Amino acid sequence: MTTYPAWYYDDMQQVGVDFEDMTQVATYDRNQTSSSVEEEQQLVTQLNISVGQTVIDLGCGTGTFAIQAALAGAHVYAIDVSQVMLTYAQQKAGVANASNQIKFHRSGFLTYEHTAAPVDFIVTQAALHHLPDFWKMVAFLRIANMLKPGGIFYLWDTVFSFHPREYQTRIDEWIQRVAKPPGEGWITDDFATHVREEYTTFSWVIERMLTDAGFTIETADYVTPEYAEYVCRK
Repeated sequence: MTTYPAWYYDDMQQVGVDFEDMTQVATYDRNQTSSSVEEEQQLVTQLNISVGQTVIDLGCGTGTFAIQAALAGAHVYAIDVSQVMLTYAQQKAGVANASNQIKFHRSGFLTYEHTAAPVDFIVTQAALHHLPDFWKMVAFLRIANMLKPGGIFYLWDTVFSFHPREYQTRIDEWIQRVAKPPGEGWITDDFATHVREEYTTFSWVIERMLTDAGFTIETADYVTPEYAEYVCRK
């Protein structure tokens, strides 16, 4: 077991919502409209994930992507800090007959120790914003070390590509646009908590980090001024 120095960030802490039971996780799964089965199947196709390849899903959440990658024939390491999330994801994998292709680990960006051979793909979606910027850079360095030469790192997350001077207007407009009524998805308070307590980064900062970690950014898609998708090659 690795011993970390006293100054090392605790990436096992829950940032934002602290999931305590399966009902909360099931609600989260329903609210994650950006990660439907169909969209995750499309991502598997987009990245050309196929039989015999290896994938690490960092911050796997409820396991939708990990399951689709496994059903495509890949061997998947599904990583999350929440044991409740992992238990839920394991149950979903069992229902989908994908359990044999997935290994679940309770760990985080900064503490997961990959002891097998370097992998073909590392994917993380809507999880990196749990880390402050310094620790995002550390995570990128660790991710690069876990990938084969030429391997692909896929990142989708909240990333702010608007000008910093516009922050107040942009944040207010974003929350007004995406928040749902209670019972229908993420509400205004959820997004306010995200901005106040979590760590979304500006695009120009993320991109400098990625290149400094040794990645070539092959595509950068600013989905909206508040979200971005990156496909990077080691």
